[in-house]
Order: sequence, then C-alpha cells, then structure tokens
Amino acid sequence: MAGGQERETSGAEKTQSGAVPLTGGLSTKLLLLTILFVMAAEVLIFIPSVANFGLEWMNQRLRTVAVASIVLTDGGQTQGLSPEARRELLITTGAKAIAVRDGGTSRLMIVSEMPPQVDLHIDLDGIGPLEAIRQAFDTMLFGSDRIMRVYGRVGENPAQYEIVIDESYLRSAMLIYARNVALLSLIISLFTATLVFYAINRIMIRPIRAMTQSMLEFAAAPDDSGRIIKPENRNDEIGVAEYELADMQATLHRTLGERKRLADLGLAVSKINHDMRNMLASAQLMSDRLSMIDDPTVQSLAPKLVRTLDRAVSYTEGVLAYGRTQEAPPQRRRLRLRPLVEDARAMLAFDPGREIEFVNDVSDDLEIHADSDQLFRVLANLCRNAIQAMAVESDVVVVRKLTVSAERKDGVVRILVRDTGPGLPEKARENLFAAFRGSARSGGTGLGLAIANELVRAHGGKIDLLESRPGHTTFAISIPDGES
Repeated sequence: MAGGQERETSGAEKTQSGAVPLTGGLSTKLLLLTILFVMAAEVLIFIPSVANFGLEWMNQRLRTVAVASIVLTDGGQTQGLSPEARRELLITTGAKAIAVRDGGTSRLMIVSEMPPQVDLHIDLDGIGPLEAIRQAFDTMLFGSDRIMRVYGRVGENPAQYEIVIDESYLRSAMLIYARNVALLSLIISLFTATLVFYAINRIMIRPIRAMTQSMLEFAAAPDDSGRIIKPENRNDEIGVAEYELADMQATLHRTLGERKRLADLGLAVSKINHDMRNMLASAQLMSDRLSMIDDPTVQSLAPKLVRTLDRAVSYTEGVLAYGRTQEAPPQRRRLRLRPLVEDARAMLAFDPGREIEFVNDVSDDLEIHADSDQLFRVLANLCRNAIQAMAVESDVVVVRKLTVSAERKDGVVRILVRDTGPGLPEKARENLFAAFRGSARSGGTGLGLAIANELVRAHGGKIDLLESRPGHTTFAISIPDGES
C-alpha cells in the first residue's frame, strides 16, 4: 500500500507541476542504452582484434628471425654475424633461442640461455580463430612467468622457424594494445552515442515530450482550448499520434462543454419537475373530485384526465429519480421476496376497464439478499412498463397477464417478469437501458429501465431481455447473494 501511495503521489506531483522530468526520462535512458549497446558492439570487435594482434606479434618475430637466418646461415655455417650482432638480434626479438627446421633437420642458430622447460607450444600454421582468442586471453591472464615456443613458416619458404621466448613480452604488448583499443572504443562509443542520441532525441523524444507535456497541461484544465496540442507538419507515426491526440483533446473539450451545459440544464429541469409534480398532485386531487360530479360529460372525460395526470406524474418522478447525481449504495439485508412483489403490485395503477391480471408466482419461503427500497423500485418500474404496454391494446379478447416468478440457484436469485403485451419495438431493443432512447411507447422516457438497470448493477447483478415478441415479453433479474 505504501509503495502504491508513493507512486500515486509522484504522479500527482508531476501532473501538478505541469512538467516532464528529465531524470529517469526517455532521454537519459536512450543515452545510457546507446552507450551500452555501442560498447557491446565494440567488445565483439575488441576480442578478435586482441587475438589477431597476438598472432601478428608472434609472426613479426618469426619474420625477423627469417630475415636474420639468411645472414646466419652462410653456406650451411652459422658464422654470418658477430657475437654483438647476435646478442642484438636476441634482444630485438626477445628470444632466448632461435632455431630453423628445414628438410627434417633442426639447427639451433642462436641461444642465450636454454630454459629448463617450455610451458607452451604454439603452432602459428595450425592455430584457428577460436584457439587464437583462447590463447590471447590465456596469455593476458596467466602469461607473466611462462616460457613459450613459437614456430611456423614465413611466406613461401618451406623452412619452419622456431623461437623460444618469455611470454611476458607478448603479455605486456597485448595489454598495451588492449588498453589503447578500449580507450578508442570508449571514445567511439561516446561519439556515436552522442550522434544517435541527438538524432533520435530530435526526431522522437522531443515530440513525445511535447505530447506528454500537452497531456499534463490539458489534464490540469481541459476546459481551456488553448491547451490543445498543435500538431507539427509531419507524415510519420509521430505526426499521426499528434493529430490523433489533438483530435481527442478537441473532442474531450467539446464533450466536457456539452456535459456542463447538460448538467446545468438538468439542474434546472429537476427544479422545474419538482414544482410541476406538486402542481400535478393538486390537479389529481381536483380530478378525483370532478369524477364524483353526476354529469355525463364530466364522467366521460374524468378517466381520461386521470390517466393523463398519472402519466405526467410518472414522467416527472422518473426524471427526478434519474436526475440524482448518484444512487446510494444498497443496504442489503435478507428479505422475503413475495411480500415485496405484493407491495409493488399495490402501488401500480390498474385500469379497471383493461382487465389486466397480475400473478405473484413467487414462493412464500424464497429469500433474497438485497436493498428492499431499491429492489422495490426495480420491480415497480418493470411492472409499470409491462402494464403500460398491455394497456395500449384495445382488443377486449386479448389476454393481458403480468406474471412475476423467481427461483434460487447457486447463490443467485433469478426473478422473471413476464407479460403478454405486444413486445418491444426494434428501436427500444437497440437502446434497451439508455435513458430517453429506450422507450417502448410514444411519449415515454425510457427512464424506468435505465434506473432499474443501474440499481441492479449496484447489487452486482444484471437485467436481461430473454424474449420479446407479440404475446411474450420476459425480463430476467439476476441478483447474487452479497456478504452477510
């Protein structure tokens, strides 16, 4: 939890500051990764180059020996150089002994001191790349006090030359070379990383930072149209992203403006509906008194007036209920469902002339874990919609029946509300739970289903339309048991 709070606080600080930090950002990561990758590539070059340097160093010694052997062997005799020149040759090559093998005969040409043993034998004619690499690292790590014998041919000469040399000379030369190559690689890496960083930063990172900055500024004040990003004239992926972000910000800015206007309008409508409901209630009382007057004309008009007023009251109550900013969380308790259905039946306005039959087919012992007031509103809205749908039909022989049944299975109570009405039109089915669009009758608001769906979802359940055709319309309410 503490870590999550720290991350949230960090994000909030970035948003409030309105700036994108450089430390730990893409620019820093890009620079470090570029240096790392270039260094890794240089290592792939460094390893074989050091091994090749070692081979070249030993071959150079053999070539020197080959040139000197022409002077040393004069008519098969080793008398071509003075002792001082021979000593100078040994010092130059670093060799302790020099020999040549020709025609199966080996001749020792110069020797300063013959070591008691030779630790390494290196055949330059038969050494491969992998063996050369292994030998190079072996020399740099362990070649401080070993004696090695190096032999091989030089050019087209069939003779094979041999030198016995202290490996420390080769190790010292290879370490100096490795140091120089490492420094050069580092310089190349820094130079390459700088160029790559500059190019990618200008092409990608700067536009991305600009988009991020724009999102932070727009999030701080989405009602300010001046904070909408202005896309650059680019035809690549960054340009597409900038255009899409600008379009999204403009759409959100426009939507928020419309929502604000609708919120203000909704507040005004709620106030108007509240006063209108009071006036309609008074009109209902007066219409009830009018129905008691013994006048044929009044008696014929009074029922129509009552039904019209009922619809107006129902409309205003629906708008007021939907206009609430948020429904309270359900206070769930164990309830007997059958009495709750009876309560919903009692408050429905049945037209005696329509002969609508209400069947409560819920078992007496069926219990549900729900908020009684909210579930009552759900049942009342669904039943009222069914009754209003069946009341539209004027054919006296049509059966008008509303049935509420329920069953429990695996901790879920499923309530079925069936009616024999004409069914829902196609438009109502497409916008089933959308307020002001999902009404099944002319002049309806569709608020009943929208409110019912919201209340059922608050219980963790759902409402489904199982079927809707003439004579058969069934809604299913599924509410799972919550924590007791």
